[in-house]
Amino acid sequence: MNHDNAGDLGVQGITEADIANYLAHTPGFFERQAELLATIRLASPHGTRAVSLQERQMEMLRERIKGLEHKIIEMIRAGQDNVAIADRLHRWTRSLMLTAQARDLPGVLVTQLRQQFMVPQAAVRLWGVAEPYADVPQAQGVSEEVRAMAQSLSLPFCGLNSGGDVVKWLEDAHTVASMAMIPLRHGAGDGCFGLLVLGSPDPTRYAADMGTDFLMRMGELASAALSRLLPKSQV
Repeated sequence: MNHDNAGDLGVQGITEADIANYLAHTPGFFERQAELLATIRLASPHGTRAVSLQERQMEMLRERIKGLEHKIIEMIRAGQDNVAIADRLHRWTRSLMLTAQARDLPGVLVTQLRQQFMVPQAAVRLWGVAEPYADVPQAQGVSEEVRAMAQSLSLPFCGLNSGGDVVKWLEDAHTVASMAMIPLRHGAGDGCFGLLVLGSPDPTRYAADMGTDFLMRMGELASAALSRLLPKSQV
């Protein structure tokens, strides 16, 4: 075998990964071979023309900067959304704290919930309330079946409207496509004493796969406010 053939075999055995590895570990290569940089031409992603290596690097940097700008804009928008939600939650909580009469709380809770969070429909029902509040409209008409169902919920339920007694609590039940049910408990280990129901004509508003962390916090605040209607022995 002559030397030329041996050289050909050696070149054929070199892979792109070998070349990349060599250049990565030989930082002085292009300093010694500076003329190569001026001759390297690459295809531009923005057309059929060829561009120099420096131009291609500038295009890559511009694309990377654009991507970072988009991410920053998304982060700013998410931060603004979070601030807006916090403001709504603050106003809702404040309205509950400023309600002097306990019997007015269920109505204020639902009204302010709809206004602050733009919830199309909402309703709340309570059971086991103290005797002075037994005549409150929201403490009426809750079946044992609904109470058992609410008691079984460890987390808020979100999903499509499947009918039943609960959806009938909403004003326009026939327009509800998706709904959320939030159990009300005074403490983590306590029994359920109520159910907060949210409804929307949008089937994706309360999707089954949505996160429920915010709904849980909402349920905790609602439970704390409405516990004023419970017998003192349960508070």
